[in-house]
Amino acid sequence: MKHRQTMLFLLLSAGLAAPLTVKAQQAPGPGFGPGPGMGHHGPGRGAGEGVPPFLRGIELTEAQQDKVFAATYAQEPLLHEQEKIAFKAHAQLRALAASAQYDDAQASALANTAAQATARISLEHARLEQQLLALLTPEQRAQLAARHTRHEGGPGRSGQRPPAPV
Repeated sequence: MKHRQTMLFLLLSAGLAAPLTVKAQQAPGPGFGPGPGMGHHGPGRGAGEGVPPFLRGIELTEAQQDKVFAATYAQEPLLHEQEKIAFKAHAQLRALAASAQYDDAQASALANTAAQATARISLEHARLEQQLLALLTPEQRAQLAARHTRHEGGPGRSGQRPPAPV
């Protein structure tokens, strides 16, 4: 029974870390990080670049853009460090699981390390979102709320199934 619980825990932990592994292997998306012709607010800057996805399409003032930029990039070192910790812990966990010297206590410690790093990342994302929402005007918040309402009612959301293909 204990072995079954451990395997379930390891599988769930690996599932939670899969997005981190994929993110670590991908190049940064548009608007995040330096790119050709792209400055902080330079001429190469397109609409929605350099802002988190939930703010794309919201017209921000230059002052708001500066604050979004500062808040977003201020958290990058912490996120990067936590992603490295989670990635290393998962790699060590996979290696331990495949080795002949498997130790349940060590596996549990590695899984906990990865889970804690993932939790810190989630918390930082929530903090950033709250910080950025505080920058918005009531009209901009209303735009976000309207967009959120539209997306919640779409196909595949709230228990609804998408229409069957014809």
